[in-house]
Amino acid sequence: MGKVEEFEELRPLLFSIAYRILGSVGEAEDAVQETWLRYDASRTRPASAKAFLSATVTRIAIDVLRSARVRREKYVGPWLPEPLLDDPYQDPARAAELADSVSMAALLLLERLSPLERSVFVLREVFAFGFDEIAAAVGRSEAACRQLLVRARRHMHEGRPRFEADRQDRQELARRFFEALTQGDVDGLQNLLSADVQLIGDGGGKAPQLARAVGGAENVARLLATVYPLMARIDITFEAHEVNGQPGALFRDRDGKILHILALDTLDGQIQTIRAVINPDKLSHLGPVADAWAVDQEVKQTRKTQ
Repeated sequence: MGKVEEFEELRPLLFSIAYRILGSVGEAEDAVQETWLRYDASRTRPASAKAFLSATVTRIAIDVLRSARVRREKYVGPWLPEPLLDDPYQDPARAAELADSVSMAALLLLERLSPLERSVFVLREVFAFGFDEIAAAVGRSEAACRQLLVRARRHMHEGRPRFEADRQDRQELARRFFEALTQGDVDGLQNLLSADVQLIGDGGGKAPQLARAVGGAENVARLLATVYPLMARIDITFEAHEVNGQPGALFRDRDGKILHILALDTLDGQIQTIRAVINPDKLSHLGPVADAWAVDQEVKQTRKTQ
């Protein structure tokens, strides 16, 4: 197998590692591309392409994350990961770990870790790398990596998200939610939301967004039931789709351009958290992006004519 074929076979794994470390599709794709450039420039063939490439993409992602942390401190409003609709890497033996680790809740929890802790946790807990491989990837001893993992596990387990276990139950709950949303059914929405539900929007200062998170079933239900019927009147449509392994939907304007995505965390038959990504920079990898400001103005005009 040539270098190109070897790399392409491992590309899904490399992207999945980088995305979990960075929480950004664009940055993960850039890290994978830089990994290829370094691999292609190498004059020697490693004994294990998987080990070499995984270590390389991890080191690149760590460097990117360190600089990204500075940018995120200046971010306008709540920061959410870039939505991922389909994880390219599949491993039936690690299916549960892969699904849980890519959820927005898990990625936000990973933000609490240092870049080294995050990388060690991802490589070990999600992808089951050996400590010798992890040590080579992060440039620390095996003993140090074990300590990093202990600290990372403690932080992760303290706030580890729990989700509805049955996929069919999650999908049915989401179906009922979007049906009530379309109808502007306040009571129907409220019955599907947990008492302490949170609605969080990420516009990054580049799209209309909530001034702060909205909490409580009644508040969230009334807000959603007010806004979405107005959006439907100006031909905003949505399509159900898993977002980061959880139920969600893509919303499009009348020209089919992406306006925003919603991702739902569900547990015990109720929706616990609703996350909306509106920042156009975080949606461009999904296709052409709508002008959210123009849509917002049209919604406001529609409200005035009611």
